[in-house]
Amino acid sequence: MRANLQDQRVGRYATQAELEEYCVLSADPVGRLVLRVFGVRDREAERLSDRVCTALQLIEHCQDVAEDRRNGRIYLPQAALAAFGATEADLDAPTANRAVRLTVAAQTARALDLLTTGAALLDRLHGWARLAVAGYVAGGLATLDALRRARWDVLAGTPRPRKTDVLAHLIALLVRPAAHVRRIREGGRLR
Repeated sequence: MRANLQDQRVGRYATQAELEEYCVLSADPVGRLVLRVFGVRDREAERLSDRVCTALQLIEHCQDVAEDRRNGRIYLPQAALAAFGATEADLDAPTANRAVRLTVAAQTARALDLLTTGAALLDRLHGWARLAVAGYVAGGLATLDALRRARWDVLAGTPRPRKTDVLAHLIALLVRPAAHVRRIREGGRLR
């Protein structure tokens, strides 16, 4: 509810911290609800879930830059845009210039960090809860793959994950989650 009200008043976020505070209101409660549905009541699980959910929302914001801009919102922090020399007007172009791509790449790096550290949640879950959360993480990783394939040009079209990438990440996360996350973090590359 508070996130919805904030969406009606706030169309831009000055800093990464402000944007992530918004994610705390809008995304993190969803993960906590998922945990409750599966009977998980554990503070560490909630903390890790919050990281996953914030990451997933940041990824979605990266995917939807053009759509959000058309709707009068910018979910790339103003400080990040300025740091890379991007302007709001750059977001109206048919393709992303270097400054916009660098801004999106920085956001995806932050999301990847949150998502891979939050993936430790899988070690605390069993059964359907583990499968469901692994699916969310796999979807996020596959979307990061898509953003990378698009070379962070989120203005020419919305990068979409491949089903095969989602499935490959899901299997790896279910079989050897720590090894898969370590490979992604150390290699700096997704699929």
